[in-house]
Amino acid sequence: MNIATKIFLSCAAALAAVTAATAQDKNDFNPITTGVTSLGIAPDARGASMGDLGAATEPDANSQYWNPSKYAFAYSRGAVSLNYTPWLRNLVNDIFLADLSGYWKLGADDNQAISASLRYFSLGEVVSSNTDRTLNPYEMSVDVGYSRKLSEKFSMGIVLRYIYSDLGFGASEVDQSTGASAFSADISGYYTTYPIIGRNECQWSWGWDISNIGSKVNFNNGDNPAFLPTNMRIGTSFTFPLADYHNLSLNLDLNKLLVPAMPRRDDYDKGSEGEKEWARAYDDWQNMSPITGIFKSFSDAPGGFKEELREISCSLGAEYSYNQQFFLRGGYFYQHPSKGNIQYFAIGAGFALNVLRLDASYMIATEQNSPLDQTLRFSLTFDMDGLKEIFGQ
Repeated sequence: MNIATKIFLSCAAALAAVTAATAQDKNDFNPITTGVTSLGIAPDARGASMGDLGAATEPDANSQYWNPSKYAFAYSRGAVSLNYTPWLRNLVNDIFLADLSGYWKLGADDNQAISASLRYFSLGEVVSSNTDRTLNPYEMSVDVGYSRKLSEKFSMGIVLRYIYSDLGFGASEVDQSTGASAFSADISGYYTTYPIIGRNECQWSWGWDISNIGSKVNFNNGDNPAFLPTNMRIGTSFTFPLADYHNLSLNLDLNKLLVPAMPRRDDYDKGSEGEKEWARAYDDWQNMSPITGIFKSFSDAPGGFKEELREISCSLGAEYSYNQQFFLRGGYFYQHPSKGNIQYFAIGAGFALNVLRLDASYMIATEQNSPLDQTLRFSLTFDMDGLKEIFGQ
């Protein structure tokens, strides 16, 4: 398979454009386009099995992606998680996402934490149609974060990230592209409280995370700049006991890409004047700064406020736990057909011991021919407190 085909497949799956064509009139189809789309792929099995959510769920080693401010409320002193996702296995067999995430609590009061993660998205081996060379295109990111409690119920966190995308190459051995890099930051907040309902102590949490606020990623030596997938995630989680050792949490996340919509030629009048207006609008969009784009993203949809609401995707999920050792999960993800048409159910399970936890998830797409259908994820988490107990420290 050549590189153009593989890049198209991976990007199309991330935007679900491959399924939207069967969902509605193509004139209404207007997804938000970004560079480095792999940054939007959920890395861990727990969040994925609840429909891709995690803004306000219980903290774990993979909170770096969902909401790093949760680390300040983590029960364990530290943890590390290794995640693996075979991607688009209905179409190809060598695309995958690997992720390593972890945190460590600081100070005797455990009110603050440092965290880090490393993501690597590989498109496998591809063959250049121009030079017959075999290449290994990929995207990767590395980041570090800091979170701290600002009160007994509220914390905030910040993450700094370096991003590199190496997807293309030139037409000859001499003319080769060097990939593109970018820098970004995340800012997040987390609030949790423990209301008494009846005779039971419950937990109600809220969280928000704005991720990938940063520079553009400049492909082709700056000739083709693209916005990073700056994303705003807001969520809530409510956990209540069913009986002794039995808990159930209900969770909701809402997401919106804070990226301006690319001007479409069909939205302008026909003829030379319409062509000029579209060209000016496209040039303004291409040269727009990322910060300006964030504010522009709330009011630039051609269909007005109604279309802006369509840009909000929804994740709804539940998690059942027995004695914090056995977990069953399920969820649903919905994205409007005009904005990508990603819609699927997800299920998953997990098993935890003192030292490690193993989680797995499975995606069931609502579109029969969706390349995302039957996607599996696996997560293996090591708890530092458990390791200390084993070695007697």
